[in-house]
Amino acid sequence: MSRQQPLLNLIDDLIAGDIHDVSLMWQLAAIILSVVIGFGVARLLKKRFGRHHEPQAGVLGFGVESFGRVMAPLGVVGLLFLSQVLLPKYHIRVNLIMVAIPIFSSLVVIRFTFYVLRRVFARNGRTFSPAMLAFEKLFQLFVWLAFVLYVTGLWNDVFIFLDSTVLPIGKYKVTIADILQASLSVVVLLMLALWAGAALEESLMKVQGMHTNLRVVVSRTARAVLILVAVLMSLSLVGIDLTVLSVFGGALGVGLGLGLQKIASNYVSGFVILLDRSLTIGDMITVDKYTGRVTQINTRYTVLQGLDGMESIVPNEMLVSGAVQNSSLSNSMVNISTKVSVAYDTDVDFVIQLLTDAAATVPRVSKDKLPSATLTSFGADGLDLSVSFWISDPENGRGGVTSDVNRAIWRALKEHQISVPFPQREMRILGPVPAALAEQESTTVPKE
Repeated sequence: MSRQQPLLNLIDDLIAGDIHDVSLMWQLAAIILSVVIGFGVARLLKKRFGRHHEPQAGVLGFGVESFGRVMAPLGVVGLLFLSQVLLPKYHIRVNLIMVAIPIFSSLVVIRFTFYVLRRVFARNGRTFSPAMLAFEKLFQLFVWLAFVLYVTGLWNDVFIFLDSTVLPIGKYKVTIADILQASLSVVVLLMLALWAGAALEESLMKVQGMHTNLRVVVSRTARAVLILVAVLMSLSLVGIDLTVLSVFGGALGVGLGLGLQKIASNYVSGFVILLDRSLTIGDMITVDKYTGRVTQINTRYTVLQGLDGMESIVPNEMLVSGAVQNSSLSNSMVNISTKVSVAYDTDVDFVIQLLTDAAATVPRVSKDKLPSATLTSFGADGLDLSVSFWISDPENGRGGVTSDVNRAIWRALKEHQISVPFPQREMRILGPVPAALAEQESTTVPKE
């Protein structure tokens, strides 16, 4: 029996002959054994690597755990092909196996496509958008429709119809089949390029011996190269002459000259930031009116996450052309100061020592660089002192540690009964007292 025979004829042969033959039992046993072994091995591998390798800790564990849904039907298809080769040697028909192979093959296509989509568009725990979920259902429906056409023997008829229908596009004439094949090749190659880029980025970001910025540069460059290669291969498969890219390059140059300068500048600035290592993921920076911790350095923008959880998207050009305060570029130590006033009759030397000791009791205050207190001025109401201290974790904020130091200072002053002066004012009324005020005072003064 020819392998190109429509599957519908195989089903007819199966019903007519195999169902009354002992070979049917051998085929059922081969299919059941293939399913058990395929799904069993995939489950064991998933348990073996998924238990000891979390998705964030091991590349191999993450790959096995994510690819497990594809490995099971893929293993079944491989075992069915092996059964299709071995059983005829023992004069056993394989019509049922030839029917089962397209079923599991379509399942492999569906699960592999979903695996690639989720690896590219739903990484780091993000969920799919409703549009992508709808695309998954539509693709699944398309695959099963293709399988039905193959089973019913209509696949060749549909392909002949698409290949004979010509559409005029300018001075060229192409068939619908050519358009579909070209679109499919472009989509498949681009998806594979994005998938490979995502996998490479995840692998590089786990390399501890490489600087963070260098990892990002290599991953971004590799992804761009993969996409470029995929586009060039797609154009070649479609039959488009690559010399048309010169026209596209000229149009891109005109676009950069007319209105894309900012976009190009941001992309170039992104690579400059990554290469000169002036910023690193995790740094606490201030640029313009934005302050936060660097969580992402992309090729066009950088994401700053403030202490309140608000994320700011800052164009890379601002980080290159403007002034940036980096609290952790070469040294993460940051100096913070607070002010306090005491009465004029206070022992200044004792108060200075008391303030430094109180600030040193706060856990976040650095023990390597001890706090210091200075007499800054003679105020109108008391002696003005400034307490300075150092912290090594500015990414955790300054307001909390300042509040802790102020509370420690207040407790120390209360414990030693040192008064903190507050403004006291006297009001003097010059001239005669207004009649209304005199009448009010007369009513409030008790009579003897």
